[in-house]
Amino acid sequence: MNKPNIELTALTPKQRSEILALIKKCIRKRHFNVGGVDYDQWAKRFGERTPALLTVEIHEFEEGVRQALAELGSSHTIFYHERTSRLLPQHSINATVRAFKHDGRDRWRFLDVFEGGPAHLAGIKRGDVLVAVDGTPFEPPKMPPFRLGATHKITVSGAAGEKRREISIEVPFREGTQERPPIIEPKSPIYAIAAPRTGLLKIPYFPGPTGISFANDLDLAFRELKSQGCDRLIIDLRGHIGGSLGFARLASYLCPGRIPIGHSLTPTLLRKGYTRDALPRVPMPRTRGEFMLALARFAVRDKSVILLTQGLGPQPFHGRVVILVNEWTNSAGEMLASFATENRLAKIVGTKTAGNVLGAVNQRVGAGYWLRVPVFGWYTSSGRCLEGQGVSPDLESDVDPASLDSAIDEQVRRAAEILDA
Repeated sequence: MNKPNIELTALTPKQRSEILALIKKCIRKRHFNVGGVDYDQWAKRFGERTPALLTVEIHEFEEGVRQALAELGSSHTIFYHERTSRLLPQHSINATVRAFKHDGRDRWRFLDVFEGGPAHLAGIKRGDVLVAVDGTPFEPPKMPPFRLGATHKITVSGAAGEKRREISIEVPFREGTQERPPIIEPKSPIYAIAAPRTGLLKIPYFPGPTGISFANDLDLAFRELKSQGCDRLIIDLRGHIGGSLGFARLASYLCPGRIPIGHSLTPTLLRKGYTRDALPRVPMPRTRGEFMLALARFAVRDKSVILLTQGLGPQPFHGRVVILVNEWTNSAGEMLASFATENRLAKIVGTKTAGNVLGAVNQRVGAGYWLRVPVFGWYTSSGRCLEGQGVSPDLESDVDPASLDSAIDEQVRRAAEILDA
């Protein structure tokens, strides 16, 4: 259900002071320090900013907080209002954009348009050129704004000089929770036949806090693909926005046995020091009951664990898997891609991923504002931290603007050729 578009109002100095105090407390207590941050020095600089932030315009207040958080050098560290229009397009209209030259100018063009999302339902196509949002032209590097619970009028032009189209995009409203920011969750998984004997599995997101419902949907997708004779698989993680434990079910389909996917690490254990092999080894739960038992097991102890695959046995596509990634592949998508490449379970094709691989929670800090803060790190099965590093493809394959003009997905075509070789 859409909610009325409520503009932000000014905050009193008292409200601002309370928000800033909660942010500083949360960062010092919960933030995962992957970059060697000196919290005492950071808190000192944050305190020095506070007097000015109490009286500036609201947009300057927000920007000042974001600049302070940027000094922590970590992903998943975000200050936002629940009525924000600063969401990335993939989080609001379920489509990614990239800057390309078009008619001699830098223009945003749509890349990953997720099936069933607001952009797709409105008629946006891969390759469309974004001209304006609500009558205002937007060109790189300025990212177009989309607000949850609003209807936006956007102007696009099609490929190869097609005339401009005026499109209305309705963006539903979503409440944020502690586990999930207020985003429009794309449909996932999506599957199709890409070529003879080749299944195409599109994963824009791993939904749900437990991943159990996603796992059931994934099982159905694999049953259908295998029933149609697919013994080769393309997993499309381009534009992937993250999610939770469902990625472990997909990882389990890539290998027959029970092996480490990677391990989580809390700030407490990071400070104390640890031995990786001494961490508890926990397979991804298969049922909600198993999940609740695992949750109870770690309720009063450190939650740093080695996550294992489930041992689903041999699959007809083992040894014939390609994973597509790009610069918008984030978080759990990167965790899956790194697991596949380190264990030589798939060939990675595309462009280097984002390097945003920390586990985060959201905390209300007052007046409709939230702080998203990373509370654990993720390390690959070989012990490598992907934060700030990302996953490099085995085969670099970027988007050719000409292929966008012709509506041909060259990266999917290249993946099919690799599987045919």
